[in-house]
Amino acid sequence: MTLLNEEGMRMHQPNRFWDRIAERYAKKPVADEAAYQKKLQVTRDYLRPDMEVLEFGCGTGSTAIAHAPYVKHIRATDISSKMIEIAQRKADAGHAKNVTFEQSAVDELNVPDETLDAVLAHSVLHLLENKEDAIAKVHRMLKPGRVFVSSTACIGDFMKFFRVIGPIGKFFGLLPLVKVFEKKELENSLIDAGFEIDYQWQPGKSKAVFIVAKKAV
Repeated sequence: MTLLNEEGMRMHQPNRFWDRIAERYAKKPVADEAAYQKKLQVTRDYLRPDMEVLEFGCGTGSTAIAHAPYVKHIRATDISSKMIEIAQRKADAGHAKNVTFEQSAVDELNVPDETLDAVLAHSVLHLLENKEDAIAKVHRMLKPGRVFVSSTACIGDFMKFFRVIGPIGKFFGLLPLVKVFEKKELENSLIDAGFEIDYQWQPGKSKAVFIVAKKAV
């Protein structure tokens, strides 16, 4: 179950689940600090000072705040109001003035087509009812040639039995919705939406798959 906690299991769930665990989640250390730092660095290779960036499923805001010095502005959203409160406290403490935090699910976001330079989604695509809809929406948001950066638990590659135990945990309020799919399925979803995979890395078989997907020009 370590992977399901890596970088957070958030988004598109009843607020009460994430609100309940927000303070506890905020105190947990990153499961693999070296991998997290590599993902930050790879992402920054694609960032520029004039960029408008969106992160959905931002959790307590650590990644958005870490990238803020490298872009013009980051709009960071999460479905949990408690997560957003913690994120805003972090931003205030760190004087991160170019990050805007707000409570919102990805399907509620109103973003004009082809206005964003980068979209980030870390450990959230497997928590959505329909990842294809979210990926298609991200594609519409992005300017041609810009990037969608994601880190996703592809549980179907190593934990197929979760298709059975996941719904049970959700029924008892112990787990959120967790979709079970394989890395190849995620790749196909991105390609079918019109993306080209520009970079891909997975630090281990049971680790999240980190992908930088570029919208074709």
